[in-house]
Amino acid sequence: MSHVGVPRGTVRKRRSLALLTTGVLTIPVLAGCSSGGEETSRGVPQDIAPAARQAVSDGSTVNWAVDALPATFNAFQADADSATTRITGALLPSLFPMDASGQPKLNPDYLESAKIIEREPKQVVLYKLNQQAVWSDGREIGAPDFVAQWRALSGKDSAFWTARNSGYERIEKIERGADDLQVRVTFSKPYADWRSLFSPLYPKEITGSPDAFNDGARTTLKNTAGPFVLRSVSKAKGTVTLARNPRWWGDKAKLDTLVFRAVAAGDRTQALADGTVDVADIDASTADRIALARRDRGSNGQPLAHGPGSETTPAAALRSWALAHGSDEEAAEIAQAAREKNRKAVVAYTAEQKGLRDFVVRKSLEPAYTQLALNGESGPLADDRVRRAVARALDREELARTVLGPLGLPAKPLGSHLALAGQPGYKDGSGALGDQNTEEAQALLADAGWTRGGAVQPPKNTKAGSEAEKKGAKGDAPGTAEDAEKEAAEGAKGDEEAKSEKAENEKKAEQGGERKTEGNGEEEKAEKKTGQDGEGSTAGSEKAEGEKADRASEDSAASRDEGLYIVGQDNKPGAHAPAHAVSTGGVSAVHVLAPARTAAVQSAALLRQAGALGEDGAVAAQDKQPGGAAGAYAPVGTAAPAPAAAKGQLGKDGKALTLRFVLPSGPGSQSLRSVGDKIAVMLEKIGIGTEIIKVPDESYFKDHVASGAYDLALYSWPATAYPATDGRPIYAKPEPATDGSLLVEQNYTRVGTDHIDQLFDQAAAELDEKAARELMKQADARIWAAAGSIPLFQRPQLVAVDKKLANVGAFGFAAPRYQDIGFKNRQAAGSPADRKK
Repeated sequence: MSHVGVPRGTVRKRRSLALLTTGVLTIPVLAGCSSGGEETSRGVPQDIAPAARQAVSDGSTVNWAVDALPATFNAFQADADSATTRITGALLPSLFPMDASGQPKLNPDYLESAKIIEREPKQVVLYKLNQQAVWSDGREIGAPDFVAQWRALSGKDSAFWTARNSGYERIEKIERGADDLQVRVTFSKPYADWRSLFSPLYPKEITGSPDAFNDGARTTLKNTAGPFVLRSVSKAKGTVTLARNPRWWGDKAKLDTLVFRAVAAGDRTQALADGTVDVADIDASTADRIALARRDRGSNGQPLAHGPGSETTPAAALRSWALAHGSDEEAAEIAQAAREKNRKAVVAYTAEQKGLRDFVVRKSLEPAYTQLALNGESGPLADDRVRRAVARALDREELARTVLGPLGLPAKPLGSHLALAGQPGYKDGSGALGDQNTEEAQALLADAGWTRGGAVQPPKNTKAGSEAEKKGAKGDAPGTAEDAEKEAAEGAKGDEEAKSEKAENEKKAEQGGERKTEGNGEEEKAEKKTGQDGEGSTAGSEKAEGEKADRASEDSAASRDEGLYIVGQDNKPGAHAPAHAVSTGGVSAVHVLAPARTAAVQSAALLRQAGALGEDGAVAAQDKQPGGAAGAYAPVGTAAPAPAAAKGQLGKDGKALTLRFVLPSGPGSQSLRSVGDKIAVMLEKIGIGTEIIKVPDESYFKDHVASGAYDLALYSWPATAYPATDGRPIYAKPEPATDGSLLVEQNYTRVGTDHIDQLFDQAAAELDEKAARELMKQADARIWAAAGSIPLFQRPQLVAVDKKLANVGAFGFAAPRYQDIGFKNRQAAGSPADRKK
């Protein structure tokens, strides 16, 4: 299934996880331990209709849906995707594939053994290869293949266009062992995740030269070493066809051919119904269709109680018939056309449902998790107190239930950034941040200077630029017109007190949409009044009041003409906002201050729990974060959050606390948008406004998340058996580049600390597995405390499978064993699967 927002490889690619190209969300269960608990979580088992090989028949073909034809067959290139991973998994050696519990497991088809034989003075790993393992051209798999791949991926030769794969740069040399079947790898410095290397393993013919690596492996793989070989690629048909490998030394593949077929997510219901595909990742709506189809199997031809026309009442049906047969020819023609259109829709839907009866839905949890990302580069979220307040406002259990509950999957929130439930080393580290607590969230915001009414109060005695952002500015004198001009030029949106009515200022107010009050005393009165339409009044002259109303009307009309509106500023009934505060998000000037001491104590406690504070309470320099603001618009039709709470939205220095929340708009992202809507409501309860921006799926990640054009976003990361290696680029502290930009690797939240980086580095060099896991737990606690990424839930995995197929479906953590997939023995020759081809 296509998932919007799952990032693809970028600066330093996360191994060969061929990050699913579109989409976020699919979700979760962590039978996790409570905060601070030990590794007692249980994962959701895979659902693949397991069957012994003797119970699976030989022969036939299976069609497997993928999102698109792979952009490349080279899994180490930046544009490798989920189709690349899926297909190369059947063609190339994987030395340590993940098992059902998310642990790397030695693959006996390629290795007799692999272990560390020396630790001092340098780490040495000895691989003993399966003596039967050969490439499809008959050549033995051996040391030359390991050497060529190391040189291609080490980063020392820039002629190889590769998304650098961590770990290869730590290799000092590779040698032949006692015989040709032994490969001896010496590391320049210890590397705990050595099992992650050489998977997939390519033949030296591909990795031995830049041309073959960069271009040759993009479109074909002439030499392979898996249970299947690549037979053909058809762009016209959108298919990649694999055939049984005659030189395969392991268990013979049950299928004659395995066809990967490009089918868009929106076309999969139809493709399943008409027999185009036998296996496909699907969304919840298609899963519901299959469940209904199986339920209706015994309907004996009776009309379906769902689908097109099912909600038409007898009265409506009679009225339609009467119009179609009435004396009004024009009305009759329209009614007849509508009835014919509905009839065809019913026929098509019924036929689809009949075809879907042959499928079952396999369910598990995908080895990936969905997170709420908080962009800490600038704006309000640059302040860690605001980020932690956002996190403390979230009811993560409710969010998990929203996605997983309807699917019948365990709906528990995820407690770790670096492991999933069921994996060794999983521990719920969310206690470093704290559970949902509205009062604590409000205290954090108050400590950061965000108050009720702060959005309608101008900054006092401040100047444009960074000075306007400084906390605790002295003096009560209002800013000058020059100051206001500077602030406007720099994008400031807050209200500015003014005692003059100069034409220049009036023109600026009309163009910038600013709303001004007539003085401090009048402002206080205006804050206490609202009109019937949600517009406030001031104690100024009727003329000034009329001018404000005219400007508000002009702004509203302009927004409609542009097809945009500011979410939360639509003055709908129930929005407790005076007109003069419209530009600040509809804020009332009610001051509700939480004691700063409470917030400070909580902040210190959280950081200390995560190990970020010393015993004396001093914050480590590398864990400090700066502070800042953001905003955006949403297309007409974008659902705004519920009306602002009676106490109003928070603000500071005349600016409302409003965050840009970017979400994908595609039909396959409905669950994601539902989660986003719930998050917006949760944030509103603590006074944080959200401007929901819906963007096309294809641009969601690249143009918004990766580029940093967001405050809040939902996207997913795949699970890994090697968190020390794969997690570091995701949580590494961003570093400034020579051109002034920020090098973020894959840390799209832009939040990190030196301490977190150090823990990853220590774990990557720790050869004691237990000690390495403890370091990763410490790193996870610090990541929680930094509050740049809030894990929500594991993604659901729904796979539609022909009910006669075995050993295929929702694999969970485990890699498929392609040679075991096939139709159950009771299926006779000339099966429906054969007729589909």
